[in-house]
Amino acid sequence: MMIAVLLLLTVKSAGTLSAAWSVTFENPDLCAVKGSSVTFRCIYNYTDGETVRKTGWYKGHLKNDIWKRVELSDLPSYHHRYEYLGDEQHNCSLAVHDLQVNDTGYYYFHFGTDTIGRRSKTSVYLTVSEVRATVQPERVRAGEKVTLECATSCQNGSTVWFKDGHPMTKTLSWAQAEDTGKYSCTVKGHESVQSHPVALDVQYSPLNVSAEVSQAGLLSVGSNVNLTCNSAANPEADNYTWYSSSSRLQVASGQVLSLPSLEVSHSGVYLCQAGNSVGESNSTAVLLEVGETKINRVILLVGIGVKVVLILFLTLIIIWVRKGWCHPAGDSEMDSHDYENMKMRNR
Repeated sequence: MMIAVLLLLTVKSAGTLSAAWSVTFENPDLCAVKGSSVTFRCIYNYTDGETVRKTGWYKGHLKNDIWKRVELSDLPSYHHRYEYLGDEQHNCSLAVHDLQVNDTGYYYFHFGTDTIGRRSKTSVYLTVSEVRATVQPERVRAGEKVTLECATSCQNGSTVWFKDGHPMTKTLSWAQAEDTGKYSCTVKGHESVQSHPVALDVQYSPLNVSAEVSQAGLLSVGSNVNLTCNSAANPEADNYTWYSSSSRLQVASGQVLSLPSLEVSHSGVYLCQAGNSVGESNSTAVLLEVGETKINRVILLVGIGVKVVLILFLTLIIIWVRKGWCHPAGDSEMDSHDYENMKMRNR
């Protein structure tokens, strides 16, 4: 009879101890993005009066077809990457940082008291997914359809897209010139960890074509001027043609039109056409005015005045020189006539 009572008390004590301890995981199935951080939220209980002496987290893996649990502190790949957030009372939460794909697996919690050690019966299964961005096709022409896809095994959040490192504010469906750039994606809530970027190349014919004149205003005859054709294009414009309204024909080719010695006939409206493998576009027209400027007219009048003065001055010199040669001969002849007259009188 006494033996039966002792056995009954032993069974009841074991049942009470077994029911007193537990480990509960808030979310036993987690998925996180490579490079991000994850937190295993955990609560554990034990028999009143017991004192917790040790806590630890383990990862399970197969070794020689035997399932083993290895403490994270014994795994070099986890050094400086995991952080125990719990205590030695009831909180057993764990954080793992800079997640890698091989962190995928089962995780267990263990704690020990003065009298017994316990391992969680259940586990947390963590899936670490690498996010991959794709763009199809990678090269399109403006106006063509383009598709962006973000692939990840985590389905616990919506996709967030970035263009050149900045969050996108529009959905990309039909490519435009400004859509050229590098695209990356991630799962919402993990914006600091993005996929490797993929490039989208949108090709388009020349835009914003402009013709610029090196000198503004009225240009003087004989001066020189350059007209330059500029545009935004992908690929870059490699074909330039210049047209004049006066001739209505092509006047030159090349990005720069040089007019080294202007004439009045060069006056008129000019425009350029820029082209690449996608198409061609014309610039707005620019007016070129060539004529006699006020300064040129002044210089011309001064030049004419100087010439007139020089001619008059030379004329006076010539007259004076001629007179100088003529007067001495006339005086000698007159003296000779006077001498002959005097002789005749003396006779």
